[in-house]
Amino acid sequence: MDHHNQPPPRGGRTVTAKDVAQANDYFEHFLNATSLKNILGYYRSICEHLNLKPNHFPLFYPKLKSYLTSWRAKALWKKFDARAVHKCYGKGKLCTSSRVLIIGAGPCGLRTAIEAQLLGAKVVVVEKRDRLSRHNVLHLWPFVIEDLRALGAKKFFGKFCAGAIDHISIRQLQCILLKVVLLLGVEVHTEVSFERLVEPDPIEKTGWKAEFKPSTHPVSQFEFDVVIGADGKRNTLQGFKRKEFRGKLAIAITANFINKRTEAEARVEEISGVAFIFNQKFFKELYEATGIDLENIVYYKDETHYFVMTAKKPSLIEKGVIKQDLADTERLLSLENVNREALMDYAIEAANFSTHYQMPDLEFAVNHYGQPDVAMFDFTSMYAAENASKVLERNGDKLLMILVGDSLLEPFWPTGSGCARGFLSSLDAAWAIRSWCSGTMTPLDVLAERESIYRLLGQTTPDNLNKEWKSYTLEPATRYPNLNKNMVMPLQTVGLFDSDDPKSVEKLRRNSLDVAPVEVPKKRRRGNVDNEVLLSWIGEQDGKVLCAILNHYRPDLVDYGAVKGEGPAKMNQLAIDIFEREIGISPIMTGEEITTTSDYLAMATYLTQVYDSFRCEIPHIKHPKLVSPLTTQNIKDSSNLPLDVTPLTRPRFIRCVPCLPLKPHPPPIDFKSSSRCVTFDTIPEEITISSDKSFSERSQLLDESVPNSRCDDPTTSMVNVTAEKQKTSNKVVDVKFVNARESESIKR
Repeated sequence: MDHHNQPPPRGGRTVTAKDVAQANDYFEHFLNATSLKNILGYYRSICEHLNLKPNHFPLFYPKLKSYLTSWRAKALWKKFDARAVHKCYGKGKLCTSSRVLIIGAGPCGLRTAIEAQLLGAKVVVVEKRDRLSRHNVLHLWPFVIEDLRALGAKKFFGKFCAGAIDHISIRQLQCILLKVVLLLGVEVHTEVSFERLVEPDPIEKTGWKAEFKPSTHPVSQFEFDVVIGADGKRNTLQGFKRKEFRGKLAIAITANFINKRTEAEARVEEISGVAFIFNQKFFKELYEATGIDLENIVYYKDETHYFVMTAKKPSLIEKGVIKQDLADTERLLSLENVNREALMDYAIEAANFSTHYQMPDLEFAVNHYGQPDVAMFDFTSMYAAENASKVLERNGDKLLMILVGDSLLEPFWPTGSGCARGFLSSLDAAWAIRSWCSGTMTPLDVLAERESIYRLLGQTTPDNLNKEWKSYTLEPATRYPNLNKNMVMPLQTVGLFDSDDPKSVEKLRRNSLDVAPVEVPKKRRRGNVDNEVLLSWIGEQDGKVLCAILNHYRPDLVDYGAVKGEGPAKMNQLAIDIFEREIGISPIMTGEEITTTSDYLAMATYLTQVYDSFRCEIPHIKHPKLVSPLTTQNIKDSSNLPLDVTPLTRPRFIRCVPCLPLKPHPPPIDFKSSSRCVTFDTIPEEITISSDKSFSERSQLLDESVPNSRCDDPTTSMVNVTAEKQKTSNKVVDVKFVNARESESIKR
């Protein structure tokens, strides 16, 4: 039977054929979206139309897959299905009892989220930023390219590693991985900053939680037993000591220039890595011509022209980049001691010389702070965590803590190892989560295995990893040919088990000395909440409470607005049926009996199950709706639209003079303001969109034509546009919106 014609679940909102069509349209926009807010906005619109909420992989992915049936969707499902059937995931049911918090939505945090989700865990990712703004380019080892292809990277970004290209910008990589984690059912929260862990409360019977900024964010209610530190070198997850590796003074400069995609730029060859020792003539000529003295330089052509180089201190002082020669490295490269204008000139000179002056009009891209994207930093000292994992136990609740990516091992950029070792650490972390949930390994066993694998990470190169890249799985032995999981013994990890109960530590110590297998105790069962509190929920017997609880946490299961006018018995019965069907709570009485019962003990038992089902969950969060061409008739005010991208150029501000909007279909857009502001980060030479295209087609074509645009006026997605690029520095442009029968133009 066609799922579109199946009757909807009783109590939930009906998913109509129109909903499915709109969700499929949103999915196309989701695939093409290039900004954080648009990706999340389109995804939430898909979930809203399909009555879905991010959940465990087996509960979310099959439903989403059944509704999204375009050829692009099917191509992705084929990739995901091939991954999910690997034996190591146990059909997505090995870690259903585990709840994972991941701090940071960088490449490694997202890569870890994918694996934890496929294992069946409940995964929540928090990210403090509100946009994807990192232009720097990552070198990809062969296995990383194969890994990303297997996850459908080509389906999201058609130019991914085409030909001999072996690099990608961090921003583009985040876009790809973010879309994957969302489609698998991971819950992602942005503009949320992790502050600290909150220990279990024996009185409130709560488990491990975290404190965030803003403190009122619903994610603060999430309880977890695994936390992953993936927020880079800042590493806000406390308790991990770091060791330092010092070398001779090394100063790196990174610079990102706008890729205007001209023919001249296309002809410029990349520099995959030139070191002084291998090409002394080049560096001597560079110094003689410009006074710039480098040890090495790399140039990648991606979304930007990305240059990274190691500069010698005397050269930086001579060129006025460093104001004073100070002994302390931190003070030497402090903001007060660096001439930023001279630094920009230094980077441009080096870039021009190394590319034979084929790009004479280099213009800096803009970073997250709206400044030219050039930076200088010291990598004389490299840091690595002494340990990759540890376990905390408080009031009987255990928490597995794991570091991944730069939080674990700071990369040495000339080797291009950052992304590769980061991905390896993500896979290793997911394997540790699998072991944690196995029920056959003690915490010390899990720690010993994780630390044994970590001993190999810093030594990995493309040459000493398994060459059968397509055979890589979560199982570490498929990646590390010389793996010895017993390199670290359980007894050696006692110091990584931090407990408030000395007896617990001593018991683990004794167990680690036993030869016979030890039965691992199950997680501590929570104490029950006060019965009087539970019974107060149904004190008025109006039938609203149970449906209200469902609406608060799972609005996809009940249409609260439509049922709250029903009688108490009907509302109670509706909630009871949903709890039985969707949550697995067996009924003990009918909806009618609840309104008249005096068996408070039985009722308290039932309500306790309801309480335990949602007590650690994140309440549903209402997000601003992302306006689509399909919903323009509902446009009231565009000021709250979550539209945003990271600019690659200096923004050009365009003053719009409203005129007649498109009329035919859907209804006209109401222009209430006398002026609207549209920002284009890149004005192409020409864009022409036929007026006979549908609204969704027009929007998609415009998004493809201006991939790096930020538009504060949604109506620009609904009109035909011809943009003409002029050689002028004026930033204010008058734009006239006219009837669809006529032509529109943007003139400088």
